Amino acid sequence: MDPTLQRGDRPVWARLRFDQMAPSGACAKGPIRPVLAPSRSRPIITIWSNRNATYFQLTTLEMDFTLDDEQRMLADTVGRFVAAEYEFEARRKRLAKNGGFSQELWDTLAGMGLFGLNVPVEHGGIGGGPVETLMVMEQLGRGLVLEPYIDTGVVAPRLIARFGSAAQRSRWLPCIADGSQRFALAALEPQARYDLNDIRTGAERRDGGFVLDGAKCVVPHGDSAHWLIVPARSAEGVTLFIVDAAAAGVHAQGFPTIDHRRVAELRLDQVRVADDQVIGAVGAGYPLLEWAVDQALAALAAEAVGAMDRLTELTCEHLRTRMQFGKPIGSFQSLQHRAADMRIAVEQARALALMAAAGADADDRAQRRRGAIAAKAMAGRSGRFVGQQATQLHGGMGMTDEMACGHYFKRLTAIDMTLGNTEHQVEAYGEFL
Repeated sequence: MDPTLQRGDRPVWARLRFDQMAPSGACAKGPIRPVLAPSRSRPIITIWSNRNATYFQLTTLEMDFTLDDEQRMLADTVGRFVAAEYEFEARRKRLAKNGGFSQELWDTLAGMGLFGLNVPVEHGGIGGGPVETLMVMEQLGRGLVLEPYIDTGVVAPRLIARFGSAAQRSRWLPCIADGSQRFALAALEPQARYDLNDIRTGAERRDGGFVLDGAKCVVPHGDSAHWLIVPARSAEGVTLFIVDAAAAGVHAQGFPTIDHRRVAELRLDQVRVADDQVIGAVGAGYPLLEWAVDQALAALAAEAVGAMDRLTELTCEHLRTRMQFGKPIGSFQSLQHRAADMRIAVEQARALALMAAAGADADDRAQRRRGAIAAKAMAGRSGRFVGQQATQLHGGMGMTDEMACGHYFKRLTAIDMTLGNTEHQVEAYGEFL
């Protein structure tokens, strides 16, 4: 067996090829789909066979996530922004003053080019992809950044760039890249819980366009977005619309969530939408909605990893500095074990977030959905565990508003409940078993 590694344009990726015979005599040839690059050492691969088939199993894979210069510069830039603007006390003061998010910091993010991350170069963006998105989201998660990045910076540009018409790409992508327009994905309805296909919002053809009636719930920053991405059920099937949030008949009722962000309940009352605001084909919107939600799930999983990572760092720092019986409480073995379990949980979530990023652009629906759902489920499960352990290790003061610990736990809890909690994602994964 001689696995060889072939690096592509991006150092993060590699392709495995098997050209040799297994010891049993079974032969396997041909490329395996791209995997995250194992470049520093040879992967350890087990091959065994029975009478009918040969099986391959990657039992150990040392991964090298070396970034190229541009990716490293991007991560460093976002990290410096988070360190400078999202120091904990500064964030608390901003929350007390404004609530929601800061337009000034939104403009700063736009000036850094982050909203153009997923916009193609020809439309004024950077032309990045899921790996760059993962890096940015992890940094934003470390700082509990309040600005609503995912819908405008990830979902809308990726959806419009991939499925929108040429006119739609020219109209909206430059406005997303410069940060002048905000989008919100109105994916869920009050009666549907997390079922994307439970859509009662209706779209009726009238006077050369459509008229929408219905309601959407828990729309992230739906009361401050300029455009809403709305699935509705027409005579042809589910259709995906871009709706002007200022159009007659759009009513948004905003309220804060447990992590101090904002969501909105939307009511659509005889809202007129033109034909050129349909994404993709009429009646073929459900696969596009599912694709868009998968992009959001992958981004949320990466954000949760950043939040968990920072919360674990803060907890370990507390264990090193908090004195009891004349020595740091971190010197007690039982607490060391808890901290070790927290780090393991973070790495488990990070591994699946990477898998979700690896499959986010896959043409194969099953590969894309498996990665996104698994990453979101693990992010929820690990986030709950890390938050609970951090709170206990901080003692009662871990839940006070003056400590960062509680803020991270609240954000991790909110991420778990966004677009389907852990239990829902695990149930959804059953489709692929």
